Amino acid sequence: MRLTRYTDYALRTLIYVGLQEPQQSSIAAIARAYDISENHLTKVVHQLGRLGLIRTIRGRGGGLRLAQAPADIVIGAVVRATEEDLALVPCFGDGACAITPSCRLRGVLGEALAAFLAVLDRTTLADLIEDGSGPNLAALLGLPPAEGGPILAQDGTPPPGRA
Repeated sequence: MRLTRYTDYALRTLIYVGLQEPQQSSIAAIARAYDISENHLTKVVHQLGRLGLIRTIRGRGGGLRLAQAPADIVIGAVVRATEEDLALVPCFGDGACAITPSCRLRGVLGEALAAFLAVLDRTTLADLIEDGSGPNLAALLGLPPAEGGPILAQDGTPPPGRA
């Protein structure tokens, strides 16, 4: 399974904006941190806004903020929304194959894709931005350390498994 650069940028944008909360982020700062094109990132940010994942504030003093709590942003949903085609092989789509009536490969690959997405479905943005072992993610992106407290769901409660 290989995700597109577009989805990669979408996920990296969410990570950056999530780490920056409650401060606003900018497309220029995100592009600089990851050394990626601002023009391409603008398209990604636009879609993330349409999906209701980030809020864009225009004008002087504007920027980007998460529209949902990190614990409420499910990575599997982001991948499904940003990938144009999750068909691993042509026969998943409209492609026909001589062995389709007896093919077991299609079922195996379908099961593998479902397992891949199941892992992403149980992963939230909060899981990706919480400090763990290793170098501090915010520091690697040139951001100041996160401000206090645990990451909470939209209703103010800790997500399952976190206290």
